[in-house]
Amino acid sequence: MNVCILGNGLISLSLAKNLINKKINVDIYYKKRNLNKLSSTRTIGIAKSNLEFFRNEILQIAEKDVWPIKNIKIYSEKIKKEEIFNFQDNNKNLFYMIKNDKFYNLLNSKLFKSKLFKKLIIKNDNLYQKLLKEKKYDLIINCDQGNFLSKKYFSKTIGKDYDNLAFTTIIEHEVLENNIAVQIFTKYGPIAFLPISNSQTSVVYSFEIKNRKYKDDQILELIKNNNLTYKIKKIHSINSFKLKSSIPRSYYYKNILAFGDLLHQIHPLAGQGFNMTIRDIKILLEIIKNKIDVGLLLDSSVSLEFQKEIKHKNFIFSNGIDLIHEFFNIERKMKSNFLSKSVKLISNYPRINKMFSEIADRGVLF
Repeated sequence: MNVCILGNGLISLSLAKNLINKKINVDIYYKKRNLNKLSSTRTIGIAKSNLEFFRNEILQIAEKDVWPIKNIKIYSEKIKKEEIFNFQDNNKNLFYMIKNDKFYNLLNSKLFKSKLFKKLIIKNDNLYQKLLKEKKYDLIINCDQGNFLSKKYFSKTIGKDYDNLAFTTIIEHEVLENNIAVQIFTKYGPIAFLPISNSQTSVVYSFEIKNRKYKDDQILELIKNNNLTYKIKKIHSINSFKLKSSIPRSYYYKNILAFGDLLHQIHPLAGQGFNMTIRDIKILLEIIKNKIDVGLLLDSSVSLEFQKEIKHKNFIFSNGIDLIHEFFNIERKMKSNFLSKSVKLISNYPRINKMFSEIADRGVLF
């Protein structure tokens, strides 16, 4: 069995490692633009169930490489930064944080030790046509949003432009017990403080740009103004990326399957994009395993089954994230704090707290 993966990001590497573990040959093709140095200020939150899957099926990630989060507190500036929701589970770990560059290097180093794996550079778009004509691969998995195939076969999408930028950085601060993630819905947009050690915390701040340009000094001042916990020693360089929501109308074309960010370009306020894709990897690998077990070839039927299994779930989950964003976005523009107070009231019910925690960990549960 031969599989081609297009793209060189965390999802491409995670998927490749899983396939190689199943004794499937994997070639990754990428353009040099995909090999940009990963930002040292970008981090990923991994749900508890997804980290367990990762350790069992993809790669053993050591405890020292991830940072546990035991509590998530949500605040609203509308009611004087008063806590409106508190997710916890008897001091158990809810999710884990890891730096993107560390994660990438762990995966990359393991992949190059396998004889079943190769990386090849795409020099021009003619290669994509060649891949289609040669039929060298049983399955082509496209994880690159910007390539020729994405534009030609997966450009029809349902989505929106938030007209938002997300600013990311890491703050260094005095040592403290640092296992509580905090999200504050401010008048500019949501800001998240995500611990990655006892002395470092990742910050993601997203808000509307409306043709305005923000200087780093302005972002730094906003971060300091919303800091509720830390005695800050240093703030690292600030990076930014534009926020969009995009879901393709079709997940596949012939034996080409859209994957990763092509399926899960969503607002980062709930930290679910990467976790949704890990759940997709679980389902895709189960479909592939079932085909191999009964001696069937990998062909377009894999993509068809995959789409039938997850398309509706991803649509519901993605729109749920967008609904949360719009809910607080409406209140941000209102003079009333009615919506925040309503959320605070609902959060007092343990069953609702548990339901949201399970959805965040495992996705749509049907």
